[in-house]
Amino acid sequence: MIKVLGISGSPRVGNSKYLLEEALKSAKSVGEEVETEYISIRGKKLGGCVMCQACEEDGECIIKDDFQEMSQKWIEADVVIYSVPVYHMGMPAQLKAFLDRLGNSFFGKYSGNFTEGKATLPKSLKVIGSIAQGAHVFSGQEHTLTDLINHALIMGCIPVTGDMWEAYIGAGGWTYNEVGRNSIEEQVKEGRTDALVALRASKSVAKRAVELSILLKNKDNQNLGFVKDNPVYQPYVDRFNK
Repeated sequence: MIKVLGISGSPRVGNSKYLLEEALKSAKSVGEEVETEYISIRGKKLGGCVMCQACEEDGECIIKDDFQEMSQKWIEADVVIYSVPVYHMGMPAQLKAFLDRLGNSFFGKYSGNFTEGKATLPKSLKVIGSIAQGAHVFSGQEHTLTDLINHALIMGCIPVTGDMWEAYIGAGGWTYNEVGRNSIEEQVKEGRTDALVALRASKSVAKRAVELSILLKNKDNQNLGFVKDNPVYQPYVDRFNK
């Protein structure tokens, strides 16, 4: 089974949700073994990391809100697809708060595997795809996609692109300065080129992410010597034992 988690990083219901849902349909179409789940930061309470470093003990964040449930879903997923709006040339604050705390607690969860206090990057080896859209062209979509790619690398994951020419580093879109919640969906129905490109790119990102995950989740891989004997691969091996 391939678990695909779609995370909408938008505080409202609209364009990010639409593109993510279409991406998840594309992911599901790869095969019967694909299971998808949609979650959103909308309505979630997600406090910012205060760098108390308490999570270094056991990977548990001391701030009790919606982070715990979301982070557990993230850890268990094989594929994560982010769909986010561009706010001030970057991702919304709620999603950034989640990623900050996720990174610190994830490292804390596996810190027992690190010898002599020397931090080594855990290899989660889940696949991460990204979708970003905004009201304007050149308004931060690539910056936001790059931030999510950096997040994937820091988390020991594998960022994936869609199919060129439409998705060089992820899927990006804009709404021709229309601020309606369903602007992209309406423009797709009208057959407007840029909206159709954003839709196709979102679908290809999800499809390629699932295909790569299937390749990575070959059951023989966890028995390779350099995998089973090296604790940095523990978060990868853990997913086979669920």
